[in-house]
Amino acid sequence: MPLTSIVMLTRNGLDLTRRCVESVMRHTEEPLEWIAVDNGSTDGTLEFWNSMEDVKLIANAENRGFAAGNNQGMLEASGDFILLLNNDTVVTPRWLSGLYAALFRDPDIGIVGPVSNHVAPIQRVPHAEWPTLEQLDAYAARRQQEQAGSGFYAHKLVGFCMLFHRRLLERIGGFDERFFPGNYEDDDFSIRARIGGKRLWVAQDVFIHHEGQGTFASNRLDYKRSSLANAEKFRAKWSTGLSAPEMDCLGYNPSDIVAREPFFIPEKHFVPLGDNTASRNK
Repeated sequence: MPLTSIVMLTRNGLDLTRRCVESVMRHTEEPLEWIAVDNGSTDGTLEFWNSMEDVKLIANAENRGFAAGNNQGMLEASGDFILLLNNDTVVTPRWLSGLYAALFRDPDIGIVGPVSNHVAPIQRVPHAEWPTLEQLDAYAARRQQEQAGSGFYAHKLVGFCMLFHRRLLERIGGFDERFFPGNYEDDDFSIRARIGGKRLWVAQDVFIHHEGQGTFASNRLDYKRSSLANAEKFRAKWSTGLSAPEMDCLGYNPSDIVAREPFFIPEKHFVPLGDNTASRNK
């Protein structure tokens, strides 16, 4: 079985992190490598990571943001496959085997993600179906059975849970660190993967719970303000033709951008995993 490197960012929110890690331990049979990147926690999160065996811990003194933190973690990954997982998630039985089945269904698929509750509409199940945490495992198991192998090609994926082969990083690079502290870096990563010749897949038979904006809430950060600021950076980078408020409130079509970029040009599209120069635009 392949080794999966799980990269998880934390910035406080210890209870969420503990709950997520416990669910991964309970529901994962595949070999795992844990890489934790902490962005300046002060609530005991560092002590929690240090209490776990065989965790590669990167402890930043300050908040480096979602893009830079994930880049740090991915640089340390030794697995052939990388799984980016938010700490405000709760995984379910056979979640990782389901994501692997989706990734292997088509060699053109570059990134796969699950469906969830608090997530962008493209990966969101209807509100009426949202299970409570007590119902979560039973709901996910039933969904996996009823929708085995089902899914669809997506125009973008949300970064709360992404599985891909490390070769993708060699092709397109990592997250663009200009999108600090968070929002739109996953849009950008998805678009560059598609320009690089890969497709995105939503596995409808894999459901995981997502608290939604957990890190923003734990640290009293203004999610909407961050999203709007990064929408402006995204608009400027990709020349969307829409204003930042239009993009952030009404959305945009990533396929329009991909259609205008028929070839992957490394000098234009590749983003180094290290301290990329775009981070200076924060």
